[in-house]
Amino acid sequence: MTIARALTVAGSDSGGGAGIQADLKTFQELRVFGMSAITAVTAQNTLGVQGIYPLSAEAVQQQMDAIGQDLGADAVKTGMLFSSEIILGVAEKLQQYKWEKVVVDPVMIAKGGAALLLEESVRALKQTLLPLAYVVTPNLPEAEILADMRIISLEDRKEAAKRLAAYGAKHVVMKGGHDPAGGDEVVDLLYDGRDFYEFRSARKETRHTHGTGCTFAAAITAELAKGRSVLDAVPVAKAFIQAAIEDSLQLGQGHGPTNHWAYRERSRAQAQMSSR
Repeated sequence: MTIARALTVAGSDSGGGAGIQADLKTFQELRVFGMSAITAVTAQNTLGVQGIYPLSAEAVQQQMDAIGQDLGADAVKTGMLFSSEIILGVAEKLQQYKWEKVVVDPVMIAKGGAALLLEESVRALKQTLLPLAYVVTPNLPEAEILADMRIISLEDRKEAAKRLAAYGAKHVVMKGGHDPAGGDEVVDLLYDGRDFYEFRSARKETRHTHGTGCTFAAAITAELAKGRSVLDAVPVAKAFIQAAIEDSLQLGQGHGPTNHWAYRERSRAQAQMSSR
């Protein structure tokens, strides 16, 4: 029996809604063995980030060595990397172990507005990590920073995607949840270096969206670990996060977490309906 393996290199969220906690929950729900290399410990909950305590680049690399020298990984996701030193260290290990299915979630700002990536780290992200990305999954504010342009229209998104691909990213998945002009619909855009694909879903008005970006990117990573193509992985990730948002847990006083088991419950219910 072949077990699909996925590694997340990201920060810890004490509230459990984002970061490695969200990633590992997503891997488990999609039947992938999850492993982690922690880049920073955060004190946070649904109300915001109270503290960030980054690890050294050496500590992050040693965790990645522990995986690379023993368990191995079929796909790797990066999340909150915080500093240029950590970014450079992570990039070095990705190359050392020849991990090619790398999903880069350029985590920059928390839901409450706290900066999760130092300003001087953006250049390192663009120049060092994006060239190694099999998939990069920015939201619109992150895409504006990385592409160095304003994004208003769908054509702006396409231009930004081309700019990110020019750094070396093989696929760009630009999330549309932050688009104020989207109305009742969320449109995610996939660019594979040649063609554009649109993935649409109904917008759910809710404050319980903490960790949506982490979860979406983790779902793509899980599907890639199983051997699926990006074009097949994105619709699964889209359905996973849609269920997680719509079937809210209603936890916390602020931006609450999503429901990571909602996709499994829906799939089970659909299977039962089909068998009748």
